[in-house]
Amino acid sequence: MRPDDWYSTKDLTAFLAHAGGFLRSRPDLHTVPLTVTETLRTNGLRAYGGEPPVFGALELDGQVRAAYFRTPPYHLNVTPLTPEEADSLAAHLVGLGQAVPGVIAARETAEAFSAAWRRHAGARGAVGQRQRLYRLGNLTVPQPAPAGRARVAGPADREQLTRWHGEFVAAVGHVAARDAGAWADSRISYGGVTFWEGEDGTPLAMAGVTPEVAGQVRVAPVYTPAPLRGRGYAGAVTAAVTRAVLGSGVREVLLFTDLDNPTSNGLYQRIGYRAVADFAAYEFR
Repeated sequence: MRPDDWYSTKDLTAFLAHAGGFLRSRPDLHTVPLTVTETLRTNGLRAYGGEPPVFGALELDGQVRAAYFRTPPYHLNVTPLTPEEADSLAAHLVGLGQAVPGVIAARETAEAFSAAWRRHAGARGAVGQRQRLYRLGNLTVPQPAPAGRARVAGPADREQLTRWHGEFVAAVGHVAARDAGAWADSRISYGGVTFWEGEDGTPLAMAGVTPEVAGQVRVAPVYTPAPLRGRGYAGAVTAAVTRAVLGSGVREVLLFTDLDNPTSNGLYQRIGYRAVADFAAYEFR
């Protein structure tokens, strides 16, 4: 396998024409590239930063076998690869002079690419966050439900959404991929966040959903302010937003969890989510 087997472009339309069918062939494992490219398509190529994104695909015998994208300054995101494919991708990116601060992929792929990047670029990888991808099986609404109700966030909730987005990003230790206000505006535009609010109308927790692409929707983010945790609000709002997604006709409902958080992993399994694959993020130094 040669580095030249990889195709690279900054043209989103060309990339989707070339690799869109491959991405849609496994909407669960490819949920992140599907949702990110949809955001770029609808909100513009600067949705995640000032530099243009880069996209690529591996084609063998006339068929796309793998794909990647990067929205600078963030990590490279790669679909599952064999060790040989990971090695050829590392050589391909070095040959293009591409900076790669890190990689996010299915665990075995992330490990293989990290080793390949060290061989080709001389940068050592360190594991950052470990995640698990879940798919909904049969929804089980937590009982008893906490007092209150679910409500879709609207324009009047923009300030609340902006503040909670910032708090969520800080809580999980991530660098925000988008401006909090722009994120809130985008989610409000398609009803992409649901609150669990108390009987007096005070928001207590939120759960977001990505737009439907290729028959899949991902629940993200789920956030409860620290003083309100442990009261069942996260479970209630996640079940509510999941039920709404199912009611819209979507059958592939996904979410990621931090593997170092046993509380959230246990919660989502009780609601009916089942593990699909483990993912890992590597930082390159």
